[in-house]
Amino acid sequence: MRHYFTLAVFVCAILPGLLTAQTVVGTVTESGLPIVGATISAGSTGTVTDVDGTYELNLRNAGTYTLTVSYIGYGSQSREFTLAAGETATWDVSMEGGATNLEELVVVGSRTAPRSSTTSPLPVDVFTSDDLTATGQQTFDKALQYRVPSFNTVQTPVNDATSLLDPYEIRNMGPSRTLILINGKRKNMSALLYTQTSPGRGETGADISAIPTDAIKRVEILRDGASAQYGSDAIAGVMNIVLKDNDEDGSVTLRTGITTEGDGEQFGIALNNGTNIGESGFINYTIDLSKIGQANRPGTVDAAGEAADFGASIEDVRSFLSRYPDARNINASPETTASKFVVNFGSDVSDNTEFYGNAAYVYKKVNSFANYRTPYWRTLDDFPYLADFFPNGPNGEYIGYVPTFEGNLNDYHGTVGFLTRKDDWIADVSFTTGGNEQTYTVSNSHNRNSTLNPDGTFKYRENSPITFDPGGTRFTHNVGNIDITRRLSDMVGIAFGAEFRNESFTVIEGDLASYEDGGADSFSGNDPRNSGTFDRYNFGGYADAAFDFTEDFLINATVRLENYSDFGNAFVYKVSSRYKFSEDKVTLRASFSTGFKAPSLHQIYTQKAQYSFVPGSGIQVGGLISNVSREARLLGLPALDPEKSTNFTVGVGLRPNSDLSITLDYYNIKVEDRIILSTEIGSTDAGNTPLDNLLAQNNLSDLSFFVNGLDTRTSGIDFVSSYRGLRFGDRSLVVNLSGNYTLQNERIGAVKNPEIVAGAGQSVANPTQEALFFTSRPKYKAILGIDYDLEKVGFSLNNTLFGPTEFRQQGLATGLYTEFETKVVTDLSIFYRLTEKFTLQFNANNIFNVLPEWNFKSESPAGDALLNNPAALENQSNLITFNQRYSQMTYDGFHFSQLGTILTLSGSLRF
Repeated sequence: MRHYFTLAVFVCAILPGLLTAQTVVGTVTESGLPIVGATISAGSTGTVTDVDGTYELNLRNAGTYTLTVSYIGYGSQSREFTLAAGETATWDVSMEGGATNLEELVVVGSRTAPRSSTTSPLPVDVFTSDDLTATGQQTFDKALQYRVPSFNTVQTPVNDATSLLDPYEIRNMGPSRTLILINGKRKNMSALLYTQTSPGRGETGADISAIPTDAIKRVEILRDGASAQYGSDAIAGVMNIVLKDNDEDGSVTLRTGITTEGDGEQFGIALNNGTNIGESGFINYTIDLSKIGQANRPGTVDAAGEAADFGASIEDVRSFLSRYPDARNINASPETTASKFVVNFGSDVSDNTEFYGNAAYVYKKVNSFANYRTPYWRTLDDFPYLADFFPNGPNGEYIGYVPTFEGNLNDYHGTVGFLTRKDDWIADVSFTTGGNEQTYTVSNSHNRNSTLNPDGTFKYRENSPITFDPGGTRFTHNVGNIDITRRLSDMVGIAFGAEFRNESFTVIEGDLASYEDGGADSFSGNDPRNSGTFDRYNFGGYADAAFDFTEDFLINATVRLENYSDFGNAFVYKVSSRYKFSEDKVTLRASFSTGFKAPSLHQIYTQKAQYSFVPGSGIQVGGLISNVSREARLLGLPALDPEKSTNFTVGVGLRPNSDLSITLDYYNIKVEDRIILSTEIGSTDAGNTPLDNLLAQNNLSDLSFFVNGLDTRTSGIDFVSSYRGLRFGDRSLVVNLSGNYTLQNERIGAVKNPEIVAGAGQSVANPTQEALFFTSRPKYKAILGIDYDLEKVGFSLNNTLFGPTEFRQQGLATGLYTEFETKVVTDLSIFYRLTEKFTLQFNANNIFNVLPEWNFKSESPAGDALLNNPAALENQSNLITFNQRYSQMTYDGFHFSQLGTILTLSGSLRF
């Protein structure tokens, strides 16, 4: 089986007026079949092979050149040519599968000596930097949204710290079940734990949005469980981000853009460059500076709903909304400023040993807003001092206020290592460190609680500060790896290795006013009693063997044992196989594996007060309690265990000719003891349980906690195809079609409620929670792309089909649910090469301004009755949109961006 992937290309023309040219021509093949899209380069000059594998490379001046032929999944080949003026040379290249070092194809499913992705028994997607840049998206994670059907991410409105890092997931499995690697080494997780009612709730993931696209050589996505190879978190798959290693070329790119609404303006500059280190080394570095302006998409607020929620007179509400129909609310996407730096380097230290490393540092600042506190919500009757605190009206009068939320993110990652080849053994020894810190500032707010000083005055209220330091969180890890591989023969390859990792999670305490007696209005700070640093370590080892019984039949097996300091051992294994026939035109492949995901330190130790929007009740203060806390012991909550998974995949690959490739893969993932953040557990009707006492003593409306609450099954189909046989003139038009369809994503068996919760007639997973786990991402998604590259001009047209998503919001009437409609988003990218060195690229994303749309759906006769009652339906709509503040519903998110059409323009100069 062979996969075709769109590759980065350099297409250069002979300068006008040149009388003579030096040319190298030839054909690139594998086993006699042409390779389409292979890159032939000589420094900054290059070309690609055509549909029949032929190429013609024109060189500007006579002289000596080193030509290199490369293609993903094949070992690169180089040859030196000395050309006289006007001379033509011929170089026919027969390429062989395999990579030149362990980093080249690290996630193809085996830890043994490298092999080509075209012979992998597992499904792997590969995308180059140019593939991602062509999407015109602002960040790496959003670019993947429009390249990988099983990958989903989207911004959600007014989610406090979530604005720093949007949740993402592969195969609807949540952000914590995809392992992220940088050059094959584990990247640190984010410090952020998603606690709002949004997709990804209760989980954390790596900050992939912080990685600059210009630093990326390619991205490899293994769509299969890989805990046996890489340890915890690899239940849904593995994403390996390979950094650029070019030591000669460089580029600088200026980009700008704006939405057709006139907001969300973006500006950025990125520099990538490489140079030699001595005779055999290289260094490649990237600097990326960007700013994205705020975009605002508030709805028109309903007066009747406001009056009912806040107990205000309808006249006062209508008077305010007549001047400010959106209630001065600000939501959609925040202002974001980012500075990113990445460096990748390596050098031979002897004939058989290479020293390598990479490092990255990212600083990101996000300015967002809480819900606007209207004058009938925070009234002068209750808080007369607000007239002095927030004279926001046109004449200095009090008309409410909006608390601001400022987040500061620092993320770093670094690896150093040695790679040694000796007597057919390959040894890779490395050390990786990384960390992520997020700290916050809440401004334009106040502590509205009524603690009294000894002299009878209020400690806060009119004495409250208006700017608060709520603290934040920090996560760091250090990882040591030893990986040893050898091909014992053409038929057998082995690998074994070990990993040591220590992790540290810190809850940074806030200042006193930010947390005492409820703290800052909108976002409470970290109480010192809930703050501190928490650590653990683990040690793991694995063994891997690959057996090529024949040229066509392969079996690969891996076992892994991990020991964690806080919960003990985990043993997992994986077996995969591939069989090719019909002269490699048909490939069958399958795998079966077990996996695990350790509970994160965030999930074990987070304890905090939580502000949340509760439909019908406005903003409420709840409590998230730690599983190792006194409160957890009082409630009899069990300690967290690791999740356990089984993963089965089976697929077929077809390559009937050199122009067409098709892969179809079925996957089935079962997760036992899935870790969830429970729904908000409130008081009982009787009011006499330990739960009721705990809520009353801490002035909480409810509490939540982490628990191994569910067993789940997720199954579906992935489809990837590429066709290069449509020719117009001397160029081929490339058509790519890929898709993902979820067959099953649901709970197996009953919810595993702790005894105290079950006894109170409540559940840790209500319909709202289950909707976030199982139906909050598209049921199906497909991408149809057309690429056509002329000598000077090229275009890419992508149509992304987003299937329906379903929600069952808290407070929604029995018998109703909401569904986002199926939509198609069309993106157009056009580039023009003004010169050999300078290229302009224009992107119109969502050119038809398609917006998410949702409707109520019925699942019972009671729901049918509501659908036929406009007044009741309007009340339900007010419940889930905070009285229409959010046209796309509060917190729950949606299946693609609500910003509509976005226009971007970039200019790139290569040197």
